[in-house]
Amino acid sequence: MNVTPDPDRANDSAASVQRPAAGGGDAATGAVWAALGGPPALLERVSYEGAADVLPSRLPVRELARATVGAASLAAAELLAVRRRGEGAPDADAHVRRAGAAGAGDTVAVPADAVPAVAVKEGAVATAFVSERHLRIDGRRPAPFAPLSRFWPVADGWIRTHANYPHHRARLLRALGMEDIGDDARLVARVETALATSRAADVEEAVYAGGGLAVRVAAGPVERTLPLVETARGGTGGGTRPLPPAALPAQGVRVLDLTRVIAGPVATRTLALLGADVLRVDSPRLPEMPEAHADTGLGKRSTLLDLGAAADRATFDELLATADVIVTGYRPGALDRLGLSAGELRERHPGLVVAQLSAWGWSGVGPWAQRRGFDSLVQAATGIAAVEAAEDGTPGVLPAQALDHGTGYLLAAAVLRSLTARQATGAGSRVRLSLAGTAQWLLHGLAPHPLPGPPYAPDQYVTQEPSPELGVRHALPPLHYEGAPADWNHLATPWGSDTANWL
Repeated sequence: MNVTPDPDRANDSAASVQRPAAGGGDAATGAVWAALGGPPALLERVSYEGAADVLPSRLPVRELARATVGAASLAAAELLAVRRRGEGAPDADAHVRRAGAAGAGDTVAVPADAVPAVAVKEGAVATAFVSERHLRIDGRRPAPFAPLSRFWPVADGWIRTHANYPHHRARLLRALGMEDIGDDARLVARVETALATSRAADVEEAVYAGGGLAVRVAAGPVERTLPLVETARGGTGGGTRPLPPAALPAQGVRVLDLTRVIAGPVATRTLALLGADVLRVDSPRLPEMPEAHADTGLGKRSTLLDLGAAADRATFDELLATADVIVTGYRPGALDRLGLSAGELRERHPGLVVAQLSAWGWSGVGPWAQRRGFDSLVQAATGIAAVEAAEDGTPGVLPAQALDHGTGYLLAAAVLRSLTARQATGAGSRVRLSLAGTAQWLLHGLAPHPLPGPPYAPDQYVTQEPSPELGVRHALPPLHYEGAPADWNHLATPWGSDTANWL
């Protein structure tokens, strides 16, 4: 898997995710760091602490988790070191400069010993990868997958549906020609009977045509040439002032968060932990589930704007004019009609970091690029469900929503590295990641490499935070470098409750 060039940019990075780690370290972390264009020497700053029996699966999920969190931690430490040695340093140009390494894009060089040491604890990583399972709100456990989100046997195999949101449930039932009778047990039985004689391809196409979510379960691993990370750097002279010295890597960075569910919100939750002012922007017509927001909204603020309404769009454009980063999690092309394509954003705001996330990727996937998708569906369609199947052939799942969480930390790492690069040139970047690209890496680019360690004890990586309205128990962040914050500075604010402004 190589970084795919952007046809609109001539200086895209092209880093292979297959490179081994430098200095005999963790090969998976080295592969991710290479895909991000990171200086290989900095890998020596990363150490690991194993834990027994974490994220058990046939596929190397623990290696994926360890590597993505390790890369995000190292990217945070690198940016912090650059900021410490940047503005105000006696010889700033000696420490913050354009490296110009072949295939690495614009970056900055900083001595390895100036980068805070990174420690990756598998216990903390494993706990964070199932953070939604550790969440408690006033002692209440969040509901698991909705009744209609599951595998269904069909005449020629299996189909996987996703109907956690009410509008997806309604569209699924409408596509199947059924009414919502409100009795979940009876409804599941009716759907199961109807699908038993149907062909998987027919169900998939009918549900997607109706705006719902369903995919055929692949009988085995499906190999496509999908990049793990796509990076396109801008030219020089973007006009952005370098970030000043700060106590946290992303302190003072303004992030517009246009993402939902898990992967994108995990990325922006990570940036908030590191000091960024993250403002999540949602449409008032697309409600969020309270439990999901409580888990992934830590450290962030939340506002509602209808980008199709003139007044709200004007407010959004004012925010965008002084933003450092915009992170989007909508289908490719979905924001283009609003004039918010990556190309338009970068043309109007040359110092902006544009981070894009999708389910299926952008190139080499045909009509799938335009489809909605979730971790569970990508697991089914790429063959992960077949690899993890039970002995009786029933499709299986990973021990976590690992594509979501792993891609989230990768996305955060890509943003942090883009901010580091911007220190040298003032120019922004465009980064792209997809759940399917992460799935391909898990299936075809990772080897098992378990680390020895003590028994896994998740309770030490969970905390209880009191608030005036309710108590929230949540998983602690897994990122760690010397001096890293141990927790977010506040719980998630109520969905849509914040003013649309920068702090």
